[in-house]
Amino acid sequence: MSRAISYLIATVIVLLVLSSTLFVVDQRQYAIVFALGEVKEVISEPGLHVKLPPPFQNVLFLDKQILTLDTPETDRFITAEKMNILVDAFVKWRISEPKLYFVSFGGDEHRARDRMSQIVKAALNDEITKRTVREVISGERGRIMDSIRQKVADEAKQIGVEIIDVRLKRVDYVEQINASVYDRMKSERLRVANDLRSQGFAESEKIRADADRQRTVLLAEAYRDAENIRGEGDAKASQIYAKAFSQNPEFYKFYRSLEAYRASFKTRSDLLVVDPNSEFFKYMKSSDAGGAKK
Repeated sequence: MSRAISYLIATVIVLLVLSSTLFVVDQRQYAIVFALGEVKEVISEPGLHVKLPPPFQNVLFLDKQILTLDTPETDRFITAEKMNILVDAFVKWRISEPKLYFVSFGGDEHRARDRMSQIVKAALNDEITKRTVREVISGERGRIMDSIRQKVADEAKQIGVEIIDVRLKRVDYVEQINASVYDRMKSERLRVANDLRSQGFAESEKIRADADRQRTVLLAEAYRDAENIRGEGDAKASQIYAKAFSQNPEFYKFYRSLEAYRASFKTRSDLLVVDPNSEFFKYMKSSDAGGAKK
């Protein structure tokens, strides 16, 4: 019975020793194998691997995935015109050289994040102090991010880190100067509105003057055409009268006299003082005077 227990204990010990010599590397991890405290091997390929049991060899796993450095608080920087702004940025990074990364931070991700934050803050300060607020917010924002990314990448490479991307999430004024900035923006918008209003008024006056000119031209042309038509009508009427007069002059005189009588005696109250022997009453004295009966 005691021999069976001894065999069982020995088997358990052997299994424990064997299990301590085997380890699995996940595809999302690096594995650093240490031999008596020194780095012996870095394994980046996933699978089952063998090592000596502790304390001869130990394994440390590091994350291979893309990590994010995103500080919860914004940092204050001073621009070229000595104005304070708040900048909130984030960094995408990953471990590229596991051995160098371990030597730099001992495998402690918190220490790595602190160091990365310092690098990013220094790069931001270096770029923002050379530019104005307008350039930081809109004018050269893309160029600033490219410059910061390059500087951070060069620094991070020395500690075994690869920078994937650097982005500015938010750029804002500090609370003390927000009111003055808004007032300046309001004044600028009012100036632009007044300029546009003046341009609109000038354009409306121009359109109104052009419309008045066209109206005057149209009325003048219409009056000219009407006078031409009236002149043509009078000319035709004169031609008709002349033709009729040439065919029977005496009848024409008689017709004109009747028109004169009608115009002179429209109502009973009309009164005309004329010599009875005057030429005006020529056709009243005789119906055949001058051959009018023809």
